[in-house]
Amino acid sequence: MISAICTLFEGNYHYGVATLSNSLYKQGFRGTIYVGYRGALPNWALKGKKESIGKWKEAIILKPVEGMQLVFLPLMTNYSLTNFKPDFMLELWEGLAKEAAALFYFDPDIVVHDSWSCFEQWAKCGVALCEDVNSPMQEFHPRRQGWKNYFKNYNIDLQYKNQIYANGGFVGLLKKDISFLSLWKKLQENMGDAIGGLDKSIFSKQTYNSTILKMEGFQIFDKSDQDALNATVEAYNGIVSYIGKEGMGFGPGKVTMYHALGSNKPWNVNFLQKALQGRSPKVVDEWYWQYAVHPIFAHTKGEKTKKIIAIKISKFLGRFYKV
Repeated sequence: MISAICTLFEGNYHYGVATLSNSLYKQGFRGTIYVGYRGALPNWALKGKKESIGKWKEAIILKPVEGMQLVFLPLMTNYSLTNFKPDFMLELWEGLAKEAAALFYFDPDIVVHDSWSCFEQWAKCGVALCEDVNSPMQEFHPRRQGWKNYFKNYNIDLQYKNQIYANGGFVGLLKKDISFLSLWKKLQENMGDAIGGLDKSIFSKQTYNSTILKMEGFQIFDKSDQDALNATVEAYNGIVSYIGKEGMGFGPGKVTMYHALGSNKPWNVNFLQKALQGRSPKVVDEWYWQYAVHPIFAHTKGEKTKKIIAIKISKFLGRFYKV
């Protein structure tokens, strides 16, 4: 099966793009990773070849190793990139990735920890989603009821499916399920009226600083794309295949991928400083640095070695000092 992968980034999240790509390669993915970006590209990406492909006149194609290529596509949208996921996926499937039988989106702060064949098998079970750390959410939770009442105004009927609240950082699906993306895009466009436009999100300048318009009472769209994604599940008539919290390393069980939640990303963490504050490294931090080098060297081997040593020292100190 031909599968394609996509992600979106701006700023220093390019480190995450590199390590995500490394982890995908090490877990057996071979093919194309489409990288939508805004702003300047890092030096490691500029080693690629500039080409004109489709509507993109200045795409850059990087082939760091045999069997995998990254295609960097400059974006002109004013949307917050977190709200641009279904639009980007649809645009790829209608153009550059039209030959792909399956398409997967990963946030750039994820590292893949299970074999690539597992992901392709997962997508064959239905639209692949992973349970969020804030799940479950009851049927009559004010948030779910808020979505239901809001989308009635747009003649969209939501039907409760289950208590799972999915994370918006990953979605995988077969092309036969492309209607899910179209529906997600539609719901997000309707949601834009409530949050002040799709340029608004929980993130501002790569930090957790929400620009979303406040609502009276419960903030039913304060996670923007993620809330719209979960509302889409209730509007969708097809099959959704969930993996629980363990899938992103949020709970005990077999980990499929690690997702670095929060504003302090693994590439930014000063582990020894955190240890002196009584805070040990997270498991996702360890795995990020395990995957950080080869075939893409956004970090040097020396930097990786220093970080791994710092993590080990921090874990040792964490046995005696915690907050």
